[in-house]
Amino acid sequence: MKRLVALQLDVLADRDPEPLHQMRVTCRQLRSTVEQFADALVLPEPVSPQRLARIGSDLGLSRDLDVLRQRLEHHWQPLLPEAEQLALRKLLKQLKRERKLAFTVLTGTLKGRRYLKLLERLQGWLRQPRFTPMGEEPIEAWCPELQQVALAGLFTLPGWWVGNPRDQPSAQKLHQLRRRIKRARYGFHNLTALDPQAFQPWVDQFKAMQTVLGDLQDLQVLVHTLERLLEAAPDSVMPCLCSLILEAQDQAWQRWLVLAADLRTLEGRQGLLQLQLKA
Repeated sequence: MKRLVALQLDVLADRDPEPLHQMRVTCRQLRSTVEQFADALVLPEPVSPQRLARIGSDLGLSRDLDVLRQRLEHHWQPLLPEAEQLALRKLLKQLKRERKLAFTVLTGTLKGRRYLKLLERLQGWLRQPRFTPMGEEPIEAWCPELQQVALAGLFTLPGWWVGNPRDQPSAQKLHQLRRRIKRARYGFHNLTALDPQAFQPWVDQFKAMQTVLGDLQDLQVLVHTLERLLEAAPDSVMPCLCSLILEAQDQAWQRWLVLAADLRTLEGRQGLLQLQLKA
């Protein structure tokens, strides 16, 4: 909560993309915490996972464009021949215009009555927190149940069985899986203080999995952006860039297969699920 308030001025100043990234992460962590501990907390009306998700969505649009522009401009542009660099510069100008529009929406959100009311109610709750009967008990007594909340539905998502990350249905399944892994990561992070040796390795594992799935999602968004903004097929206008994207997708996919291998087995899943019984 304090971090959201501290980051707001830097985000609105828009001089550096990092505060926006940190604010988006903080909003996601807060949403995950509210979901995980919902049965233990008595929160004021405006504070809900749905409201936090909408704020995160407004933050995410500007952040995603920042990531896209940075990757194109700083990572790939120097590797392209002059003709493709020229085409890319035109594309970057369009992305800059889109980012300006997205930031206008974000500014309206962060200065809006609903967001300011949310912050006010959260600050009031922190001064005088209220708990359910469950919340009045020691957290150790509910550790297995809180782990179940963090992991609920994770292993039944279809993204675990995707064979080709490039087609749109598969990309959507992987994106869904990434979001669910992120929730598991934040949920386990909230419990790390209870048993660092048990929880921290899984927090690190989930983070690595989330990162590589994020790379695949960013690359898929980039492909669609090229298709949307270029007047002809991307591989005819920018063949070198398209080749680099394909190579990056293959590398990210191989990293994902390695990271996911253990949890795609019965033994691997049981190793994580049995952690609940030991807590």
